[in-house]
Amino acid sequence: MTQEAEAIKVATEGSLKEEPKPSKKPQSSVQELIDSLKSVADDIGQMNELTSEEKLLVAEFFFSLTKLMQPLTPSMQVSTMALPAELGNVVQANVDPTGYLALLFRDGHLELINLSEEKHRELMLVVVEDILPKFKQLTSGQKRKVENRIKFLSQVTKEMQKIATALSLKGNQK
Repeated sequence: MTQEAEAIKVATEGSLKEEPKPSKKPQSSVQELIDSLKSVADDIGQMNELTSEEKLLVAEFFFSLTKLMQPLTPSMQVSTMALPAELGNVVQANVDPTGYLALLFRDGHLELINLSEEKHRELMLVVVEDILPKFKQLTSGQKRKVENRIKFLSQVTKEMQKIATALSLKGNQK
């Protein structure tokens, strides 16, 4: 056989070997798709349950925050560095007890975001992580103020009681 004939034979044999053999993959592939769709249905069902639970927790969280913040402060400052960059040029941010985030932008416009809305859940988490340590500082500071008032009033009251007792004894001696 000539070299040309041999090269043609090798080339044809090589191309014959590369042809795909019929397999049973389409059947198993359909079953894999069905299994995958069943898994998606399960995930969607669980997502619905979790979303309902999350909605209740968010409502309870802001109810509790309102009860805790009202006697202490009308709003809490949120660090602009903690906020996501996609919000833009925020120069000041405050959250009120009902869950509204007030954003003041560099250009002077103000935007209110309801953190209890589902579309703002990730932002809500960022804000909560930022304000909780500040809330602890606020309550500790408020506690110290009350303790200092009590200490002051206790000392002053004792002295006034001594004076009042002395005056009442002097009045009884007349």
